Amino acid sequence: MPHIMELVGKARVVVKDGKVVEVSEPEVEWCPIFAKLRGIQKITSEEVRKNMEFRISDFGMFTDKRKLELEDFVGFGASEIMMTGLRRGLLNTTVTACEGAGTIISNNPTLVQGMGERMSGLVETEPIEGIIRGITERGGIVLDPSTAKLDSIAGVKKAAELGYKKIAVTAPFGETAKELRKLEAELGLDLIVIGVHVTGLSKEDVQTLVENADITTSCASKYMRDLVKPLAQVGTAVPLFALTQKGKELVIERAKEITSPLLINTMPLPALPENKQPRKLK
Repeated sequence: MPHIMELVGKARVVVKDGKVVEVSEPEVEWCPIFAKLRGIQKITSEEVRKNMEFRISDFGMFTDKRKLELEDFVGFGASEIMMTGLRRGLLNTTVTACEGAGTIISNNPTLVQGMGERMSGLVETEPIEGIIRGITERGGIVLDPSTAKLDSIAGVKKAAELGYKKIAVTAPFGETAKELRKLEAELGLDLIVIGVHVTGLSKEDVQTLVENADITTSCASKYMRDLVKPLAQVGTAVPLFALTQKGKELVIERAKEITSPLLINTMPLPALPENKQPRKLK
C-alpha cells in the first residue's frame, strides 16, 4: 500500500518507497501561506510535487530518516497549540497522526510538534519501521504498529485506558468530531477537539465540525469562513479559530509563548480581508 497525502491546495500525492509517484491537480490556485513561505504564486501539480520532494529531502518525510524534532513552523498551527498545552499542563496527552505510523498518542511536546509541524492531510499510510522506532523512543505510543491505521476514536479510547483525561485530538471531519463528543461523555473525558484539513468539506460537514470542535483551522474552506462564530481568531489570511472557552484559553496560552509582537484587539469575528484569502475557496 502506498502513502497518500493531500497538501498545498488539496492536491492528492502518492508516495511509494520515498518517491513521489503521482500528483493530482490542486483544487486551490493560491495560498497566502505558501506564497509567503515558499514564493509559490500559482499552485500547480508540479509545484506540489516539488514541495513534497522538498519535505522528503529536507526532513525525511515518508522515510526512515524522518526528523521528529523540529522548530516551530507557524505561530498558531494545531501542533504548536498542542505542544504549548502539554508544556503548560493544560493537556495530559494528544492523539494525532504521523505518516509511517498512523494514529499516535503522545504527551511529549517536542515530538507532537515534530510529527505535526509539516503534516498535511494524511489520507492513508503504511508502517515505516524507522519512524515507528523514532516515535517510540521519544515516548510516543503508536496505536497499531502493524498497520499504521488512522483512527482518532480508537486513539482516544486507548489514551483513556492509559489513564489520560485532558486529551487534545485532531479531527478532519465533522462526523469524527461528533463521535469524539459522544465518547467524551461516555468515558468522562475532557477533550479538546481540533478541526484540521477542512478544505473541500461539505457545508453539512463543516456545520457539524463547528458545532463539535473547540478549535479549528480554516484552510481554504469557503463554508468554514461562512459558518464559523469564533470566540477568538488568530491570523487573517488562513485563520485559526477558537470556538469554545477552553479552546480560547489554549490559543491564548499559546500566544504567551510567541516571541514576536502581538496585536490583541476586540472586533466582530471572523475578520477576513478579501485580498488575503486563499483562491479559490472550496
